[in-house]
Amino acid sequence: MPDVVIPLYEGFTALDVVGPYQMLALTPGVRVTLAAEGAGAVTDDVGSLALVATAALEDIVQTDVVVMPGGPGTEQALRGPIPLWLKQIHARTTWTTSVCSGSLILGAAGLLDGLEATTHYRVADLLPMFGATYVPERVVEHPEARVITSAGVSSGIDMGLRLVELLTDRLTAEAVQLWTEYDPQPPFDSGSPARARAEVRQRADEYEAAARRTGG
Repeated sequence: MPDVVIPLYEGFTALDVVGPYQMLALTPGVRVTLAAEGAGAVTDDVGSLALVATAALEDIVQTDVVVMPGGPGTEQALRGPIPLWLKQIHARTTWTTSVCSGSLILGAAGLLDGLEATTHYRVADLLPMFGATYVPERVVEHPEARVITSAGVSSGIDMGLRLVELLTDRLTAEAVQLWTEYDPQPPFDSGSPARARAEVRQRADEYEAAARRTGG
């Protein structure tokens, strides 16, 4: 039974966790564990949702897959114990992956040096600090390094389905996609900074700035 660990930290973005969690947890034979510095409730970036970590990271010494979420709390997480834990656990994973700004934590663990990677567009300029080259792709996979990065927030669902295929087979992944009715048909064509109008990008910037001021 493949084991998947999703680390939590204060200020994570909920869909970064729940998107891939839903794809993987619905897959027969896959076991997903939410873990944190200590077991217990961890609050998201909005401050109104808490997920319960059932394990402490220090007690997990081996897993098949890690899914590292992002969020406004990434900056604080970079200064905590997660990068070192990630560096140690990666030696025994099949895949170490990230969603959104979680890629910066992979970078801090030394896992992206010399690789192309993706992340949330708002922090793309930080990837070179960790030896990585940003590419504006939805999912970037490096089989030789056993690393997968995905872009902002909702892209974690795409990566989650790709992990389902890698851990099982394509038929299972397609069945999970159908089971969840993941058939994106967004009402607006503004989900990429390359396509969003300037005023849309400005409004999104204002929302993020406001979230950071309120601790989100």
